[in-house]
Amino acid sequence: MTVAVDRQKMLDLYPALASLPGEQLDALFAPGALLELPAGTQVFAEQQPCQGFPLLLTGSIKVVKLASSGRELLLYRVAPGGSCIITSSCLLGHSDYNARGLAETPLTLLVVPAPLFSRLMVEHAPFRDFVFHLFAERIAELMQLVEEVAFTRLDQRLARLILARKDNTLTVTHQQLADELGSVREIVSRLLKGFAAQGLVTLGREQVTVADRPGLQKLAAL
Repeated sequence: MTVAVDRQKMLDLYPALASLPGEQLDALFAPGALLELPAGTQVFAEQQPCQGFPLLLTGSIKVVKLASSGRELLLYRVAPGGSCIITSSCLLGHSDYNARGLAETPLTLLVVPAPLFSRLMVEHAPFRDFVFHLFAERIAELMQLVEEVAFTRLDQRLARLILARKDNTLTVTHQQLADELGSVREIVSRLLKGFAAQGLVTLGREQVTVADRPGLQKLAAL
């Protein structure tokens, strides 16, 4: 993409920045600010200082928390037009990351340097409102995650995860499902075999196909 196309895409996705003066928009596109990263790249890591605020133009970032046992729990995903509240909190609190971000797909992102982020938070009300609005949304999502982990059975959470995918056939490994649920592969595999025995799904190599959507919905709602 050209710089002009990138700029227009950024403004379409992040309209809070549309009223910035021209020189500040130019500063956003300083050399090195626009990055293209392949899938699988670690975007940020725990105990790493925050260098800037990402504005995602294409792709998806998953933010995960690593436990001492080595298990990971998916906290949330960042899509184009959204942003990462852990990055925001690190920049606002002058602290290091306490989770890590991974590129699920190839990414194009614009990195707002920390000094410019601080300036925009003070001087540009639409940008400040955008950041705090995302805080509110993400905190609500994280509260829901805490509630599910604490009070919902794992088989229900697995059923909901399968139903949340748009396609009836999911191309996914048992380990990937376990990572999203903050569980271990052996338990997820056992649950999936139970689903298959009940006729709720059929299992293939790195595939889970929904065979009885109403049945899965009934399980997910218990």
